[in-house]
Amino acid sequence: MTPSNTLARFGATAALLAATATAHAQVQYRYEQVGEVKVFYREAGPRSGPTVLLLHGFAASSYMYRDVIEALSDKYHVIAPDLPSFGYTEAPARGAYDYTFDTLAATLQRFTEQLKLERYALVVHDYGAPVGWRLASAHPERITALISQNGNAYEDGLAKGWDPIRAYWNDPSAQNRAALAEFPTAAAIKWQYLEGVRDPSLVAPDGYTLEGLHVSRPGNADIQLDLLLDYASNVRLYPAFQAYFRTHQPPLLAVWGRNDPYFLPAGAEAWKRDIPDAEIHFFDTGHFALETHADEIIPVIREFLDRKVGTHRSGAQSGP
Repeated sequence: MTPSNTLARFGATAALLAATATAHAQVQYRYEQVGEVKVFYREAGPRSGPTVLLLHGFAASSYMYRDVIEALSDKYHVIAPDLPSFGYTEAPARGAYDYTFDTLAATLQRFTEQLKLERYALVVHDYGAPVGWRLASAHPERITALISQNGNAYEDGLAKGWDPIRAYWNDPSAQNRAALAEFPTAAAIKWQYLEGVRDPSLVAPDGYTLEGLHVSRPGNADIQLDLLLDYASNVRLYPAFQAYFRTHQPPLLAVWGRNDPYFLPAGAEAWKRDIPDAEIHFFDTGHFALETHADEIIPVIREFLDRKVGTHRSGAQSGP
């Protein structure tokens, strides 16, 4: 073999190895001190690429996005934090930190600013949605696109599963709080992962087991009931969030488990009223759609991002 052929083959092999390494960018696990909260987050992908910020909900953590992170990290700069009182984020005890959605959003906004995330696409689920809508409506210039996986913004989307919670909102008595005592438990979390799933054998136990351990930490149940009570503030803000959608027309994708016991498909369809070009997809699964339908949902997310934000750059300079 001639030297030129050898060099050519070496170059082709090196290119293939580089492409493989890029396609499977290594995830880094970091902490960022934000005021009194030590925020844990997962980071992957080139920092020169468009940033995607992923916000989880109840009962989850950044772990729920593990497959999404890997799938996007060849091209996108992916950041997935754990919210205060969830996952591995270290937050003060109840009474030393105001566990409300306004405060969670304020902490996450500082987090994005400390990491210098100037522009980003926002992926949300469940509780991550009202946190994300606050970030987006406060700084619409930072948002390149919105992707919601069962993250609601319309009363149309509130299912009957909210009825006992509404009673708590209307009368936050000790009796109504006690009636929800099973909500922040490992058994209830497992139910949320499996409810509405056609084939429960498709749901790996890792997710609900991990989140069950997190929610069972001393003092965490009361924090979760405080947040559940404050969820009423999100419903009151729905008109303001909808005004943001209507005014700014962000590119929006909804990927929705249609059998969700808490958030109805009507909540996803309602976006068409405010964002006529919203893209809505339904999947035959429950609240944690990525647990059973990642192979179907992730390509939809990727194709949407490539069309809508693939040319944007974040300008992020986070971390060493």
